[in-house]
Amino acid sequence: MQRRPRRNRKSQAIRNMVEETRLSVKDFIFPMFLIDGINQKIEVASMPGIYRYSLDLMLKEIEECVNLGIMAFDIFPAYPESKKDRFATESHSSETFYLKAIHKIKSTFPDIVVMTDVAMDPYSSDGHDGLVENGKILNDETLEILGKMSLAQAQAGADILGPSDMMDGRVGFIRSVLDENGYTDVSIMSYTAKYASAFYGPFRDALDSAPKSGDKKTYQMDAANYYEALIEADLDTEEGADFLMVKPALAYLDVIRLLKDNSNLPIAAYNVSGEYAMIKASAEKGWLDGERAMLESLLSIKRAGANVILSYFAKEFALLEK
Repeated sequence: MQRRPRRNRKSQAIRNMVEETRLSVKDFIFPMFLIDGINQKIEVASMPGIYRYSLDLMLKEIEECVNLGIMAFDIFPAYPESKKDRFATESHSSETFYLKAIHKIKSTFPDIVVMTDVAMDPYSSDGHDGLVENGKILNDETLEILGKMSLAQAQAGADILGPSDMMDGRVGFIRSVLDENGYTDVSIMSYTAKYASAFYGPFRDALDSAPKSGDKKTYQMDAANYYEALIEADLDTEEGADFLMVKPALAYLDVIRLLKDNSNLPIAAYNVSGEYAMIKASAEKGWLDGERAMLESLLSIKRAGANVILSYFAKEFALLEK
């Protein structure tokens, strides 16, 4: 046999030389959960090793991550029911703790990337990403609320806005609001192909943001659909998105590749809470090697074509790389 592929696998040094896909700490955005208060660090029961932080402790955690090379963070707020209403008015109040925290984080660490979540559900008494009327999720009326939220987050210092609701026309509406108010440098990472997935459960536990009734299938994508992602990608690109995201990641690697092959924009993938929890739970049971499973799953997301990976494993990966 003249051709023996095993020759390029015979040692770790040679395998390192010829590996086609490489993960770097630079690839990651670390999602974090923020709560109001002081000296609060509460573990998310369904996400071992992931916590909800008050701002003072989140600043310390971000500093640790920066020292490991992580330079991008997506901050999600958890609000008590007392702060929620059907119009999500707390989301754009100048006195709300989330906006104050974004300003403090960016002021303290001016060189990091701060990404924010633009969606009604953390602030909505209905638990939906859109305004609810007679059981129907309204589209255009929701855009007005998202516009106010986006402007408030840009004013607070956000670098990237992540409209995560899948409302039609949201990217273009937000882009117009930002540009008209002088925030032309604020980027939009569109949740382009966000599927109505079972893998979001632990995240909703962390934020207590599950819908009070119904589901999100009228605005998030059907898991059976593939080419529909191209329709969403074309629209988001035309409307001014700077990144296109696929969420979840592991169950939709084919969609990541589809967008990578059909777009010149950077492709992001969200390695979601349920994907994290599956590996952690299996590792705790001793059913698999958690570290190897983490690395293999992250590598698969990168190999599928993601330029950017949002993952709760970001710090754990960075510690290994250190």
